[in-house]
Amino acid sequence: MTFSVMITTKDRVTDLRRTLAVLRTLNPAPSEVIVTADGCTDDTVATVRYELPAARLIVNETGCGSIVSRDRMMREAQSDLVLALDDDSYPEQVDCLARIAPLFENNPKLAVAHFPQRTDEYPETLTQTDFGLARLTRSFANSGAVLRRAAYLELPGFVPKFFHMYEEPDYGLQCVGAGYEVLYTPGVTIRHHYSGQARNELRNHHRHSRNEFWSMLLRCPFPQCVALICYRIYSQFSYACKRGAGWAIREPIWWFQALMGGSFCLLQRRVIPWGRYRIWLNLP
Repeated sequence: MTFSVMITTKDRVTDLRRTLAVLRTLNPAPSEVIVTADGCTDDTVATVRYELPAARLIVNETGCGSIVSRDRMMREAQSDLVLALDDDSYPEQVDCLARIAPLFENNPKLAVAHFPQRTDEYPETLTQTDFGLARLTRSFANSGAVLRRAAYLELPGFVPKFFHMYEEPDYGLQCVGAGYEVLYTPGVTIRHHYSGQARNELRNHHRHSRNEFWSMLLRCPFPQCVALICYRIYSQFSYACKRGAGWAIREPIWWFQALMGGSFCLLQRRVIPWGRYRIWLNLP
């Protein structure tokens, strides 16, 4: 099976340079590498052209968001499988593509394979050796996952309106709803440096919560949808309260944003039967 690698990046050229250096060592090499510079104002474009001249470079002069960028790369990739990375993440095994290919060759229902990450966000993982057994999951991280492109094109795929956050669980739901599988497997490990640059915890919480709300409107059948939405609003507000008064008083920001996108979700609504939705909810 053939492989593409896709990376979306915004103003983290130092991290990206390190990731590109690793990609040059992969054996076997991917058929193509696609990099989207999403509204970059640093030396990202020049760096990609110098460090990996064979890469296909997409330049968004104005930032469109990581989800728009990934959706475009998924649709324009030329390979069977697409390895999704962040600009600050890369596989630790040079033969990772050879290890991954049999998973998809032997299981036509496998839509996504994702891998344990050694990440600075959780320092204990940097020296961890046992990452557990392979298991089906309901989500994954685009900082280290392989997606079957044919399955992606069959499904709605990432929702561009999300802009950033929650595209992975929503796509995992689409996969399970269609009878595909999302598999966590420790056969490959990802080194994720988890750059703190261009990250805002509160903003990401709002986007995650808003997009989760939209996902339920898009996919969950009635009347279960009403109960789930109420529960998730409560749980997200509880989380915000634990982070402090500054978070709690700003929680209505995403409520308003979510309601503003409600008509879009209802127009694009593509319900997943409750039986399949419940299977997804019960996955880890």
